[in-house]
Parts: sequence; structure tokens; C-alpha cells
Amino acid sequence: MAALQSLKLPSLNNVEIPVHIIHTEENQIQEPAVDELDYSQRGQWLRAAVLGANDGLVSVASLMMGVSSVKEDVKAVIVIGFAGLVAGACSMAIGEFVSVCTQRDVEIAQMKREKRKGSSKSDENDEKLPNPVQAALASALAFAIGAVVPLLAAAFIRQHKVRMAVVVAVASVALVVFGVAGALLGGTPMVKSSARVLVGGWMAMGTTFGLTKLIGSDHGMQI
Repeated sequence: MAALQSLKLPSLNNVEIPVHIIHTEENQIQEPAVDELDYSQRGQWLRAAVLGANDGLVSVASLMMGVSSVKEDVKAVIVIGFAGLVAGACSMAIGEFVSVCTQRDVEIAQMKREKRKGSSKSDENDEKLPNPVQAALASALAFAIGAVVPLLAAAFIRQHKVRMAVVVAVASVALVVFGVAGALLGGTPMVKSSARVLVGGWMAMGTTFGLTKLIGSDHGMQI
């Protein structure tokens, strides 16, 4: 509530002049705090998920396009795609496991140094340690999810050229979806993220198709 007080100030003619001063309460009105998402905390698992799914999609789609450039047999395309899925998922899991184990060892060594200095909070630090098994399984699963997309797209199409076109189209749509999902979860511009992922996927598929066709042509290695 505002308080009204009167003060009498002397003038030059010794006439007291009433001055009204309004005192307002100095209570600062604070807007309710908005819970803003800390996107930096999502960085590690978001990177692993998006990278795994994108790698699975691009790797297997590129393998299938490369084989399709020299082989029209759908069975050969599916077999090479499935082999790429299994090999890629295992590679991602092992790589992520080794990487996270190394990071964990570094953090544990740092915790021990801080503990000797008496500046370590062991309980809080233990909770922040990364889990290598969880990271490995997440990377393998993400890769497999991305890799199965072109496999399903090509599995039921017998015509060679139609199958290649469908693989490229489905892979392009999936790349855009992965780009948008990564942008939404990471708080980055959607158009820029999607375009970057899409163009990168096109380059990988086109390069694999062209080089494999060159090697497997009549002027190169006979397959």
C-alpha cells in the first residue's frame, strides 16, 4: 500500500509549504521463474543417439546403393544391408564402450586427486560418472534403428530402378526427420540442422554409388 505523508518546508518568506510525498512499497515484483531447459546437459546422449541413427541410415543406405550399382539381385542388396547393420551396430557399441570407459577412468583419476586434497564430494561425483554399458547399448540400438529403415524400404520391391529410387527417397525423408528431431531436442535451428544432415547423406550415397559402379564396371573389376 502506498503511504501519503506531508512535510512542511520553509520558504524564503517564512511560509511553510506543505509537500506531499508518496512512499511506495519497495517490493520488487518478480515474475515466476521459467524452467529453461539446459540443452548442454543433453549433449552427450543426444550426440550418441543422433549420430548412431544417422550413421546407421547413411551407412546401410550407401552400402545398398553401392551394391545396386553393379547388382540387380534384391537378395544381394538385402544381405549386404543386413551385414552392414550388424557390423555397424557392433562397431558403434564397441567404440562407444571404449570411449566412455576412457572418459570414466579420467574422471575417476581426477576424483582421487581431489579427494587427496580434501575438495571432493564423492557421493555427487559418483552419480555423475558415465555408464559405458548403457552408452554402448544406446549407440548400438540407435544405429540399428537407422539402419533398418532402408532395409525395410527395399525388402519388398523387385524392380531394380524402382528399388533404388525408393531407398533414396525413404532415406532422405528419414534424414530430415532425424535432423528435425536433433534440432528440437538440442534447441538448434531446424532448417540448418535438417539441411546439413540431408546433404551429408546424399553425398555419402552418391559417392558410394559412383565409386562402386566405377570399380565394378566393364573397365574395372568384374563382379
